[in-house]
Amino acid sequence: MSGFDFQNRTRVVFGEGAIAGLGELARELGFARTLLVADRGMAAAGYVERAAQLLQAAGVAAVPFHEFGENPDTRMVENGRAFAADHRVDSIVALGGGSSLDAAKGINFLLTQGGAMQDYRGFGNATRPMLPGIGIPTTAGTGSEAQSYAIISDARTHEKMACGDPKAAFRVAILDPELTLSQPERVTAMSGYDAVSHAVESYVTTRRNPLSAMYAREAWRLLAPNYERVLANPADRAARAAMLLGAHLAGTAIELSMLGAAHACANPLTARFGTTHAVAASLMLPHVIRWNGEVVGSLYADLLPAQASDGDAAGALARHVERLALAAGLPRDLQSLGIPAAAFAELAQDASSQMTGRFNPRPFDAAAARYLYARAYACK
Repeated sequence: MSGFDFQNRTRVVFGEGAIAGLGELARELGFARTLLVADRGMAAAGYVERAAQLLQAAGVAAVPFHEFGENPDTRMVENGRAFAADHRVDSIVALGGGSSLDAAKGINFLLTQGGAMQDYRGFGNATRPMLPGIGIPTTAGTGSEAQSYAIISDARTHEKMACGDPKAAFRVAILDPELTLSQPERVTAMSGYDAVSHAVESYVTTRRNPLSAMYAREAWRLLAPNYERVLANPADRAARAAMLLGAHLAGTAIELSMLGAAHACANPLTARFGTTHAVAASLMLPHVIRWNGEVVGSLYADLLPAQASDGDAAGALARHVERLALAAGLPRDLQSLGIPAAAFAELAQDASSQMTGRFNPRPFDAAAARYLYARAYACK
């Protein structure tokens, strides 16, 4: 068995209506004046006002910050730092999808440590204490509330940087399925597939260990059957709850074991062509599964034991995740997105430098990435 060193730094409060405890949890952590990081969609939906009222009822002043986009970049995070510094906050609440959660963690780095976001690329580069935070996901996707990493794009190069430190982890994650009921259909589709890809990839990495396997396997058990359920019936509360908890457990698995080649190939598509991250992951995941099959086919068989009886566990799993993408109406191949084959060499070079590729179970380099892009180019 592989060894591991894991400390669960985040208290998890799960259940319908769990958001009602926000004020009390903030008071327990000693919040007095908190930065409330949420995108404008959260404000328009009334969630920001509700969170602010819960905080204020507990004696905590809330200072909302909305100036960031879908993929928070270094410029947005610096603007958040300046805003937070002007308002002298002592804590952070992040409310929304992965972008809100990542932006909040990025702001925390710069506000408490100084410097630029690039200084914290990698892991463990924060030398001073960071502000306590509460993460409240409203999508079942990234699992960022379970992780000590912030994924921030370089505003100049558009490259995604993973910036992590144990101190960046949220002290509390509030998982309230009711908050996911108002997601637009496309957000449900994309965020849900992102969570599925996390469960699959984190289950087979080179850093896989008994604890990460437990989280990833349970995440898959919750996500795989409920993804199509929630697409078919967005009001299905049981399916919504399973997806939210599954996404969180997949995020915890990432914290323990990282990701692999599908995400290494997906990130350059977002950086160079603006492809939505979940779409990019959905295009690459089945091809990476097939490619990894000769190395970890027996592990893939754990996820779909009933369908792997013919000895082709990787093929069965690849077809299964392709079917999930089809059910969600996600694009089938790179060609349909207008991404030219002529770009594969540069994309592959970028993919080979991605941190997640180092943890893929089959050795991954630029040649492997180019092969995978070619496989994803035109699918029948």
